[in-house]
Amino acid sequence: MSPTALPAQPTYRIASIPADGIGPEVIDAGIQVLQQLAESLKTFKLEFKHFDWSSETYKKTGKYIPDGGLDELRKHDAILFGAVDVPDHISLWGLRLAICQPFQQYANVRPTKVFRGTQSPLRNCNTGDLDWVIIRENSEGEYAGHGGRSHVGKPWETATEVAVFTRHSVERIMRFAFETAQSRPRKLLTVVTKSNAQRNGMVLWDEVAKEMSAEFPDVITDKMLVDAMTTRMVLKPESLDTIVASNLHADILSDLAAALAGSIGIAPTSNLDPTRENPSMFEPIHGSAFDITGMGIANPVATFWTAAEMLGWLGEEEAGRRLLDCVENVCEKGVLTRDLGGKATTKEVTEAVCDEIRSTLGQKKLVV
Repeated sequence: MSPTALPAQPTYRIASIPADGIGPEVIDAGIQVLQQLAESLKTFKLEFKHFDWSSETYKKTGKYIPDGGLDELRKHDAILFGAVDVPDHISLWGLRLAICQPFQQYANVRPTKVFRGTQSPLRNCNTGDLDWVIIRENSEGEYAGHGGRSHVGKPWETATEVAVFTRHSVERIMRFAFETAQSRPRKLLTVVTKSNAQRNGMVLWDEVAKEMSAEFPDVITDKMLVDAMTTRMVLKPESLDTIVASNLHADILSDLAAALAGSIGIAPTSNLDPTRENPSMFEPIHGSAFDITGMGIANPVATFWTAAEMLGWLGEEEAGRRLLDCVENVCEKGVLTRDLGGKATTKEVTEAVCDEIRSTLGQKKLVV
């Protein structure tokens, strides 16, 4: 390569699944911001392919994912997912879990913090006091799909929901959690279980955590029961850093975490296959929010943060950091949607973030 030649820009293929409710609105906003970032940095390129896998598709065809759909997804480097419709027991299993499980996206990662310019509902919680990463096991527990119903409609109707835990899956998520904690400045990991009541699966979690802690002597480990954990999150948020819990427990705790940070509208999720054999999927956790669909007021910040996490996973860590910094700058300037106490629309927040990217990185406005 000659001294003046520029290195080739990698191109990342992103599968876009906007799905339902406010999903198309926030995914469109996320793509607009990502394209502006890529145009401004000029260090990578993004190619998006859209998949119309929504509840409307399900109603028309009886399927969320068409035959061969997963094979199409495998051709991509990552998946950007919006939100899925209700009833959840159909849409969750028919779309989201139908991607997560065969793609072995067993690590669900949910970072949470109080952004500059936003406010936690906790009275004495300032920016920097609440900065967590919740690691959720994403393949087992109640989501293993075991159980059923019998004698439907009879007085003795029976429903079983069997939580399944294997040493293999507990070990792999626990190792991922320890490695995550080790990579963070505080090197603090809190293991959350309910082993006083769930005396089989959760005791296995406790045992694996204790065994694995010996491999990570630099990580400070403590243990909490899930009910006590909810009070600690509210009363002593500064005492927590990295948190690992089972599928069900972490699902509940991460929604509480988002609310404590200010709004579920800013919370991102990564569904990761740490082996990288399959594409990982990235989604905001706020859901379809049909009560505000089409009103133009959905908070796109969760999607922007999700996009930043996606860039980091693809190897563009600096780009992800710059994007999140621009988002925080916009929040600090008071450009906030209603859920954060502001009056800005989805479009206004999106344009403000694009403007911040351009002013920070010195590029012209991208025409989309």
